[in-house]
Order: sequence, then structure tokens, then C-alpha cells
Amino acid sequence: MKTARPTLLRRGDLDDDGIHWRELSRLLRSGELIAVRPGIYARATEWARLTPEAKIVARARALDRTSLSRPVFSHVTSAAIHGLPVVRCDREGTHTIARGERTGPVKGVIRHRGPVADDDIEEIDWLLCTTLARTVSDVARTARAETSVSITDAAIRRVAFRSVDHYRAEVAAEFRATSAEVARRSSYGTARALRALAFADGRAQLPGESISRLYLVRLGYRPHIQVAVAAPDGGRYFVDFDLGEGVGFGEFDGAGKYTDPAILRGRTPAEAVADEKRREDWIRGTTQRRLARWEKSSLASATALGERLERFGMPPPRN
Repeated sequence: MKTARPTLLRRGDLDDDGIHWRELSRLLRSGELIAVRPGIYARATEWARLTPEAKIVARARALDRTSLSRPVFSHVTSAAIHGLPVVRCDREGTHTIARGERTGPVKGVIRHRGPVADDDIEEIDWLLCTTLARTVSDVARTARAETSVSITDAAIRRVAFRSVDHYRAEVAAEFRATSAEVARRSSYGTARALRALAFADGRAQLPGESISRLYLVRLGYRPHIQVAVAAPDGGRYFVDFDLGEGVGFGEFDGAGKYTDPAILRGRTPAEAVADEKRREDWIRGTTQRRLARWEKSSLASATALGERLERFGMPPPRN
């Protein structure tokens, strides 16, 4: 999936448009222009419409334009170039792999040193970056758990998920094995990466589902994901989480559930809400089990999610 791309303006481009240093300073102070990196700018109106991932890719593209040799992007920067979700990063900056060269620090760039084989590198939309397996391995070794599980789930979904009825577990296992082999080459974070890869599940559709699963396990639940419940027309409904017998079901409501055209499939938001209510009533009525919903605001921490489930009368099982 390609991210939106803003127009990146070099200083020379602005000069050609009659925007010299005094006017440039004014535009930067007023917020009409954004300094993407030294010497590269973007219009604030375009920048404001970008997703966080698109901003990461734009910063990578700006660095690529201003570098004497082509950088190889890695870690969360590579994840964004691959079209994966990047959430809750601890460190801002553009991540690159330093392939042996010794150079001084560069503003806004985080250089990672270590071996990188030629077959660990690919080109996506004119940018050099680490392969999907290498990217997942590097993120799983170094990033915080929320960032890592979201990226790793999405990567495995990319290679193994075809539909809710067609999840290729053997392909997921092969991808895990490849990423694990890459992680074992490193002297740092290998055990952490192996734990993250073992935890990953490509059936998670959104980062919020991935983080929810992480927090549910921390709270003592043993969630099963994408659990089927018989629907009234002979089909099946799929619930995000089965939290265990005697506890109930759980669902994460992403922001796009009632606004994303791909999810709405021709329905209005009001129709989508009505359909979801009928679905939820059916699940509760036929299973005689509780069903709790939560949104992004309940994922501020594991504690926040636990408090919401407690209010629904759904504490974790004692065992």
C-alpha cells in the first residue's frame, strides 16, 4: 500500500518561485511551510493531511534527496515504507543502516550499525530499505512492545492472510522462521525478537487489535482472536476476542469502522451502526455471554483497558 506523498520543495525550488530567505523565514514562522529536514520543505496544508506513516516516508525521501550516497532505511522507517502501521515510537528520527562507512552525526537521523547482506535490501518506490523479514526482525529486537506487535502482526497478515476463512498458518510460520533467523545474526535483542515473533498473529486487522491482545495477556486473559459465532442467515459472525468461558467476548472499535468506505461497502454510517447493533444483539442473545467494546482511548495502558473490562463485569479469569 502506497502512502500519500507531499510535494517536497528544495531551497532552489523556492528561489525559482521568488521565495528568498526572508520570505522563507516568514513562511516558516507563520507555519505555512514545514521544514521536513534542513533544505527540504513542504506546504503545511499538505503535511497536515498526512498519516504518521506518510510523514515518516516523506522524511526518508527528503534524506534520500540530500544524501551523497543512497541511504538504506531500516527499522520503523522501513516499516512505514513497506506500508505497515507505525504506532507509539519511543524515538523520533529517520532510521538507516550504516553499511561500514564512518561519518559524523546527521540531524534527525538514527544510524544503526551492523552487518546487512545485499539480499536484506530491496527498493520500494525509489527508496532503498530493508526487506520485510529484516525490517520485522529489527523492529522486534529494538522497539517497544506496542510498536513491535503492531508491525509484526501487520507483516504476517500481509503474507499469510487472504480472508477470515483462509489464514495460511504455514506461510505465517515460514515468515516467523525467516525473521527469527535474521534476528539470530544480531548480538542485541535476539531473545526479545523471538518472543515478539512467537506472539505475533496475522489475523489481527488493526494496530488497536494488536495492542489490545498484548494488554489482555498482560492483564491475565487468554484471548482467542477472530472467533466464529453462527449468524442468523446460516453464515458466521467473527468476534475480535473470546476472553474465555465465564468472561465473554471483546471487540476493538477502530476509528474507521463507521467511516472507511472499504469497510462501509456502500452503506451509510447510520446503516453500519444499525447493522453492528443487530449483530451484537444476536451474538449476546444466542451465546448468553457478555460482549464488551473499547476504543483507542481505552488503550492508553493495560490498566485503562482492565478498568473498562472490570466496569463491564468481565475481570480476568482467576486461573
